[in-house]
Amino acid sequence: MAQADTESRSLARAALSLRCLPFRRRFYEAVGEEPLSSTELVRRAEGPPPFTFLPLSGDRTEDHFLWLIRLGVLRREVDGQGLTERVRLTPMGRQVLRHWPGEIPRAGRRERILEALRRHRPRL
Repeated sequence: MAQADTESRSLARAALSLRCLPFRRRFYEAVGEEPLSSTELVRRAEGPPPFTFLPLSGDRTEDHFLWLIRLGVLRREVDGQGLTERVRLTPMGRQVLRHWPGEIPRAGRRERILEALRRHRPRL
């Protein structure tokens, strides 16, 4: 029972983070099919951003990737040389996306602020 409770809390935390982050559902679907790096994402975002709600720098994108990796939504791609800069969607990430049939609903300002505090000051 404790494992199921922990899993449901992990899924709820990941779902809230997805609502607070600037990535569109199309991004998560893309990394579900093929690995993508932060550099590739920024390069693809020229013009209207197909994967994000707002333009992001490579460093900011990488920060978001690291957070999603910590949550268990993304993982680093592995090749013959070891870990790469590319990420892929995890089974947990696929499970979280099942919550929404369409675009991921955006969190309100208050939720985004609280999530940023939890992310950057986890002991608060």
